[in-house]
Amino acid sequence: MAKEKKVVAVNRKARHDYSILDTFEAGIVLTGTEVKSLRRGKVSLQDSYADVKNGEVWIYNLHISPYEHGNIYNHDPKRPRKLLLNKDEIAYLVGKVRERGLTLIPLSIYFNERGWAKVELGLAKGKKLYDKRRDIAERDERRELERLYKLKY
Repeated sequence: MAKEKKVVAVNRKARHDYSILDTFEAGIVLTGTEVKSLRRGKVSLQDSYADVKNGEVWIYNLHISPYEHGNIYNHDPKRPRKLLLNKDEIAYLVGKVRERGLTLIPLSIYFNERGWAKVELGLAKGKKLYDKRRDIAERDERRELERLYKLKY
């Protein structure tokens, strides 16, 4: 019996503000109190991003609230955290991030079947205002067609 992944947080604004070109699954290096806070859902992906520094991928502005019972072992909520990827994936990301306009943003944080915390990273390109308007118009049109189809059948 396979367990499903347990999604802790989703960056909903990411798909609105960016066109996602590719996605990657990365492990994340956490302390014990961070894992406990994560399991309680005390995390915010808002304004967080990832960057490649010295051949390592780091995530910045990821807010994991301090654990209530953590006393002296608590962590800094916004500290940079290292992401775990293969060398080939890091080399690919280095090449892509150097391209103009591409960035790495976390799309979601979840626990996989084995209970490990994972981050879904998206290689993204920022959308212009007219791209956002076009997406909204397409979504509204699709909803209208589904509604008409439902009424007909």
